[in-house]
Formats: sequence, C-alpha cells, structure tokens
Amino acid sequence: METQIIELEKKYWNGMENHEYETVKNLTLFPCIIASKNGVQSVDESQFKKMFESGDGDKIKVLNISNVETKLIAENTAIIGYIIELGITDDKQKPPTKCACTSTWIKENNNWVCALHTEAELSQH
Repeated sequence: METQIIELEKKYWNGMENHEYETVKNLTLFPCIIASKNGVQSVDESQFKKMFESGDGDKIKVLNISNVETKLIAENTAIIGYIIELGITDDKQKPPTKCACTSTWIKENNNWVCALHTEAELSQH
C-alpha cells in the first residue's frame, strides 16, 4: 500500500514535469484543496486547468524525493509526506528549491485520487 501511494505521488509529479494535463487531472479529486506560499484554496477542475496551463513559463524538473512518510488512515484514505527537490529550468537558471509536501489520497471508484496537497518551501540554511 505504501509503495502504491509513493508511486502515485511520483506519477503526479511526472505529469507536472512533462506537462501532461490528462495524467494530473485523472489523479485529482475535484474540487481539491491546495495549500502553498500563495495561500489555501479550493480548486475546481476549470480553475485547475487554468492554473496548470499558466505555469508562469517555468519548467520543473524533479531532482529528488526523500524522507518519505506514508500512513494508511482507512481502507480508502492514505496520507504521504516527503521532501522534494525541484529544479526550475528557464532563462534565469534559478537554484534548486526544496519543499516539504503532503498529500491526502482517497480511493474513489477503485481509483486513487489526490484530494489535498500542501507545499512549504524550506528555508535555505
């Protein structure tokens, strides 16, 4: 079970990295809740698509996922937390960013989908 949740999270990030909207959409429970440096918001599918397509021109590259913790809360609910290191490849060549992330996965109609995702950028000490 833990391996499956880790693989789903990696598949989600792979979809973001390769800009594959259908993959990411199919792994998301709408409306989903997103918490990041931009605040907390409930996002429906049309808002999500706009956010996904805008992307601010940045291309992300997943460099590393570490310190993974998973827990099965119920037969149809799992949580995961981890540290992700992201490279941003654009004209400015920014240094990699590390974030602490969490996701809540719900099994609905025999498919796992992400209902909540949080990201907190780690301070660079």
